[in-house]
Amino acid sequence: MNEMERNEYPVLQIHDLSVRFRAFALEDISLDVFRGDYLALLGVSGAGKTVLLEALAGLVRPAKGRILLNGSEITRDKVQSRGIGLVYQDLSLFPHLSVWKNIAYPLKHKGLSSKQSKSRVEELAGQVEIRHLLDRYPGTLSGGEAQRVALARTLASDPQVLLLDEPLSNLDVKLKGELRGVLRKIHRSGKTMIHVTHDFMEAATLATKVAVVENGRLVQHGTPEEVFRHPRNEFVARFSGIKNLFPCKVVSYAGDEGLHEAIINDHVSIRYLGKDGHKSGYVMIPQEDIVVSEKPIESSATNRLEGVIREAYLSGSGMELVVESGVPFVVAVSRQSHENMKLQPGKRVWLNFKAAAVRFMDS
Repeated sequence: MNEMERNEYPVLQIHDLSVRFRAFALEDISLDVFRGDYLALLGVSGAGKTVLLEALAGLVRPAKGRILLNGSEITRDKVQSRGIGLVYQDLSLFPHLSVWKNIAYPLKHKGLSSKQSKSRVEELAGQVEIRHLLDRYPGTLSGGEAQRVALARTLASDPQVLLLDEPLSNLDVKLKGELRGVLRKIHRSGKTMIHVTHDFMEAATLATKVAVVENGRLVQHGTPEEVFRHPRNEFVARFSGIKNLFPCKVVSYAGDEGLHEAIINDHVSIRYLGKDGHKSGYVMIPQEDIVVSEKPIESSATNRLEGVIREAYLSGSGMELVVESGVPFVVAVSRQSHENMKLQPGKRVWLNFKAAAVRFMDS
């Protein structure tokens, strides 16, 4: 098997995996993870993301299903022999050992000389940028520093797959940015990673693949582009940050070339491009694809709706408006446009967007 064939073969295969507790069940999870993937497991709290990590790491026993690593079944293997490393949210560092000894701990049984162990600890400390902390103890570290120590300690066992349980959840904005850089560096070194999070932006900025878990079931997976731009159900759409998501009825076909008409709340008409045969579903309009104007724009924008600004607030590098136009639309605008057009609550404006910008999702 050549290198290209090895990269095309899943390093981790999950087949029909189910884990059951009294009040919760993770059901029929099937997923392939390829060498070099950075997979984000997305879902709300209690969806089953951490349970899936624990099953992969061998900390909980599945009720059914199989886990394969490089084609060999590891479903019942012991934690230590799996080749999978888990960094828990609570980190679980040894408080009585220095940072150096915490990182070196997994190297004890690898048959390395003291010189080799020293070299490996320094290499890992450099990778996560904590060489200056090697003589410190966990109780003296910040949250971000402790997270890096836990990463280095898990990497010391050279796992084929690195599992991360909410690694950025308890950090401030600055530390999150720094640790994201560390995680990217680890991924670029060739490590296959699975990262649990409830933050879709975290997934979008780090992951090469995304899997969304809802109530113990895998509801969608693919690249971030596939999942976030083409959600398969309402849960994934809302979780992906789509704010203009409206249930609708398809009442007529407004013309040829795939142009259809959807009605929201029995009176708001939206034109979109789509396939024939749907009677109901959802329409989604990305907030960045809506142009705000003081008069209707005569252009190829099929949809033009008049409305009143109800809210205006800061959002990232720009502003977001909530415009009531039969239903509340969320619109992204630049701060300059906000100031120049005096886009304040109470002002009447027009919303303009192309039919091609509207996405239809079957219910």
